[in-house]
Amino acid sequence: MNNLIYAVDDDEDILELIEVNLKKNFFKVKTFAGSASLFKTIEKQKPDLLILDIMMPHPDGIEITKIIKNTPQYSHIPIIFLSAKTDESDKITGLELGADDYIAKPFSVKELMARIKAVLRRTQVPVLQNAASGKSKIEIDREKFTVFAYGKKINLTVTEFKILELLLSKPGNVFSRENILDYLWGDDKLVIDRTIDVHIKNLREKLGKNADIIKNIRGIGYKIEE
Repeated sequence: MNNLIYAVDDDEDILELIEVNLKKNFFKVKTFAGSASLFKTIEKQKPDLLILDIMMPHPDGIEITKIIKNTPQYSHIPIIFLSAKTDESDKITGLELGADDYIAKPFSVKELMARIKAVLRRTQVPVLQNAASGKSKIEIDREKFTVFAYGKKINLTVTEFKILELLLSKPGNVFSRENILDYLWGDDKLVIDRTIDVHIKNLREKLGKNADIIKNIRGIGYKIEE
């Protein structure tokens, strides 16, 4: 695999557990006990995925995520949250911030590895060949991983990018939540309820005044209507 993964946690035992098992699964890994060394390293080399504990001393995982997702050159980096908070509302908050998955502590190593592989598969699968590009009010540049809405550049996470691309592949057609989940995850649906709704909400917020281009068909799913 050779994907590079960064893990951030203030618990040395958890960092060691993650590092040992990632290496057993043929990943490259770097661990960090705090944000200072993390950001210095990211400036030099961006990871393929970031595993981030939420409950750490300042800055905590939430603050780190906000910085990463608001920095264009880093915003595409997939993030998996680790947290002792298990309420669905906490998981939804994590997804709303731009995380790609959320794992509650204590976690099993097998589950962690499965979710890491699922996120990497989802963020590295080939993009659709017939997605709109240059012929729509929303334009996608696959090579540069950029999106322009009505001439304005917007920064999306990989998941948001792929949802938008899927909707643009057939403007006017309705995609059910199951359709979108199948495209993103395939057989790796290790997700919680409302995942798609949260990503759509984030996508609409980034589209700003153009958010109404994404239509919610109640009880069915979503479509693009320009």
